Amino acid sequence: MLKKIIVVSMLFSTAAHAKFIHPMDFDGSEAQKQEVIEYIKANVKKDYCDQLGICQAYDLRMMEQENLNAFKKATKAKNRKIMDQVINDYCNSVLDMCDYSDIQMMYEENIKADNEELSW
Repeated sequence: MLKKIIVVSMLFSTAAHAKFIHPMDFDGSEAQKQEVIEYIKANVKKDYCDQLGICQAYDLRMMEQENLNAFKKATKAKNRKIMDQVINDYCNSVLDMCDYSDIQMMYEENIKADNEELSW
């Protein structure tokens, strides 16, 4: 019984303390994979359950999967400067929109904008 309590408390403490992994620093290790999953779960729960009151299992799993897919795509990013700026803007500001879906979407939009020229 004590083992179960310890394991459950470790799982909850891991989720509460899961840290953001920069997609371009991801090394593919099992430890980092678990950290990304725990960060996504905690972040989705905070955004959807705590802030929006949408806490149905289906919705949470769908958003978790969307974030995981975005993270995987972001690991293939090539422009570190743009990725760092997007992460800084969305994770280290008052916006508090530090989820991988937003980061990946804004990275792609900034890559497009960086390559566009103003025209009539």
